[in-house]
Amino acid sequence: MFKKSKIDNAVTQLKQRFGDQLSTSEAVRSHHSHTTTRIPQQLPDAVLFAKNTQDVSEAVRICYENDCPVIAFGIGSSLEGHVNAPHGGVCIDMNGLDQVLEVNNEDLDVVIQPGVTREALNEYLRDTGLFFPIDPGANASLGGMAATRASGTNAVRYGTMKDNILALEAVLPDGRVVRTGSRAKKSSAGYDLTRLLIGSEGTLGIITEITLKLYGIPEVIAGGTCSFPSVESACNAVINVIQYGIPVARIELLDVVQVRACNQYSGLDLPETPLLLLEFHGSEAGVAEQAEMFASIAEEYTEYEFQWTSDEAARKKLWKARHDAYYASLAYSPGAVGVSTDVCVPISRLAECVEETYRDIEESGIISPIVGHVGDGNFHCMPLSDPEDDEMRKVIDGFIKRLSERAIAMGGTCTGEHGVGQGKQEYLRKEHGDAVDVMMMIKSTIDPKGIMNPGKIFPQN
Repeated sequence: MFKKSKIDNAVTQLKQRFGDQLSTSEAVRSHHSHTTTRIPQQLPDAVLFAKNTQDVSEAVRICYENDCPVIAFGIGSSLEGHVNAPHGGVCIDMNGLDQVLEVNNEDLDVVIQPGVTREALNEYLRDTGLFFPIDPGANASLGGMAATRASGTNAVRYGTMKDNILALEAVLPDGRVVRTGSRAKKSSAGYDLTRLLIGSEGTLGIITEITLKLYGIPEVIAGGTCSFPSVESACNAVINVIQYGIPVARIELLDVVQVRACNQYSGLDLPETPLLLLEFHGSEAGVAEQAEMFASIAEEYTEYEFQWTSDEAARKKLWKARHDAYYASLAYSPGAVGVSTDVCVPISRLAECVEETYRDIEESGIISPIVGHVGDGNFHCMPLSDPEDDEMRKVIDGFIKRLSERAIAMGGTCTGEHGVGQGKQEYLRKEHGDAVDVMMMIKSTIDPKGIMNPGKIFPQN
């Protein structure tokens, strides 16, 4: 599909234009194809370190003229091979576009470049009384979070990236720079190109500027834990919490294996049984009321006492342990590699889906912690295995297939927030049917040469 001679010509032209901003070092190329999943590395031919939108536009134009693949790179924390280069080409590193351009306190929005990370943004906003709530766990770049339609622990209250982006600036496959949307909170003018680009995984263009919604920092933030006798009882408690409309900010599930791993890794002493980890935002009275309402629901499903606190240090220790769950899981089985995968189902099917998955794990002989943003029906499994154990890898592949198809059969999705990338392509048509053909028509119209992150989302590319 792509000719090596043309890719080489594009690299030569980019070297002439950008000099030391372009690297063909194997170490640099390897770093920019690393993937935190089972998918093998596939290196680009060169890496360009962009400094501004003009750099991205000129580089993409050169690649377009030479039919050369282009892969955008943020932090590299994606989980489904999004930054691999299966056809070679040029990787554009966006970390140099790392400025907060404009904070509009009165309008509760901010304009940033895509290389800004979520932690850096909230540090910048610290003295304004505002914050950006989307928290996928990793300190991902906001450009990458937009491209994969990320969400995370706060999604149950604040939504996902698609709910919190007002406008984008993006470079299209021919190098044109376009703006989608404005700072207005709503619009009926034309197609919603903003949400078309959100979650497109770099297959339609490269995001170079983002306008985000902000929120006031809550007066009180309280966190709590509650243990349960089973995963099913914990999930049923979650279902009731959501159906009763209790405005929890975060509600996370950790199964017994994940709790044990977190205890060992983070020095905690939580009961080694399924656990819900919660957070409430609001006024002092509002938070107390939310905690009491949750406690009364939890009593129906567990004899363990719900423990909560507004002490910042204690709360942060718990959430640090949750954010370290990936590393805790790897440490739980030294030398093992993990395959992080996720699905999402309607909240009414959550307990059923998690319980069936739990049984599947046991019957398959897999070691796999379960952790989830269960307030919106999203949970993650991380099967662990020896990297040399090919038989167990086949078992894990079969488990992931059953998990994805189970979620789709329950009216859910094969991926709630990780994206399709290379790893979940086979499930796209099972989930969307003929709508996949419409997606491919959009892709071929905007990117007729197929240069934007080829080999992702659609198997044919």
